[in-house]
Amino acid sequence: MVPPLPEMPEKSPEYSGCPGCRPPGLRPGPRVAGRCCDNRGMRITVLAGGVGAARFLRGLKAAAPDDEVTVIGNTGDDITLFGLRICPDLDTVMYTLGGGINAEQGWGRADETFRIREELAAYGASPDWFTLGDRDFATHILRSQLLAAGEPLSAVTEELCRRWQPGVRLIPMSDDRIETHVTLKDQEAERHVVHFQEWWVRLHAQTPAAEIFAQGASDARPAPGVLEAIDSADVVLFPPSNPVVSVGTILSVPGIRAALTDKRVVGVSPIIGGAPVRGMADACLTAIGVETTAAAVAAHYGADLLDGWLVDDQDKADTYPAGVEVRAMPLLMRDLPSTTAIAQAALDLAGALETRGLA
Repeated sequence: MVPPLPEMPEKSPEYSGCPGCRPPGLRPGPRVAGRCCDNRGMRITVLAGGVGAARFLRGLKAAAPDDEVTVIGNTGDDITLFGLRICPDLDTVMYTLGGGINAEQGWGRADETFRIREELAAYGASPDWFTLGDRDFATHILRSQLLAAGEPLSAVTEELCRRWQPGVRLIPMSDDRIETHVTLKDQEAERHVVHFQEWWVRLHAQTPAAEIFAQGASDARPAPGVLEAIDSADVVLFPPSNPVVSVGTILSVPGIRAALTDKRVVGVSPIIGGAPVRGMADACLTAIGVETTAAAVAAHYGADLLDGWLVDDQDKADTYPAGVEVRAMPLLMRDLPSTTAIAQAALDLAGALETRGLA
């Protein structure tokens, strides 16, 4: 069951400003609004995957327009196709917050054309299962040119964001090459390994996965600015991203999970009523032996990492890990107002944890 948060004394007036400037006798309001003593808002760091994270970030920017948001993006989905380095999650965040996303599908560019894809198909070039549009190709061409010239991915991402002005600082989790791979088990019990994108896009995650692993992660280092963004954060948020191949991959980079242990971490469940909000996260959870429930995902993250957990109303009766504060509300991100309300609720929960001395 979700334990209720204790009532604050109603006679004590609220103060919703900077925690360091709160006058004696006033209790903090539901929103810890910022750091007026140094003229900056709160520092919020978000560990982000692709579509779900990008939509959540739109709501977060609306809920906290004056706060400083740093996004640590998953690069485990990255793949090289046609000689070009493609970073789907970084691009989805960049396009969404920069106003260039195909809003209907949640990924790719708006007003896209596919002449290059048609020409590649005419040559019989492969693969033919990964859709790239003409506008999207331009991003991958420039990224690949800069990487070939010796620029690290973090610097390249910063360069690309100069055009899109996403309103957040977007940092890849690592400059080192990390790719999520999937070991498949077919009906003959034979196993072979494919890139995550092939399993996800071509096979639609329908072939059972015996193992999901982030190749290269164990030898990687966090990109410049990643650990600093965590260390300086007032709160760290996990959006409703895939807990295995998005947030989980970021946490697999040495040093990142350890940096989070002393921070206030609030997550938003990607599972509603025993099913993923979008995508095929259930297939990923099954591969690592985790049930597709909001409670099981919270336990997967662990109470040593997770301080607060926002779940959907239909999951509020579940039993959650001791030490994790849980609040329930409708979690479907139907539009910007509903998404903003979810982001605000995550910040409110973070503020409640601070006032109770938790994390």
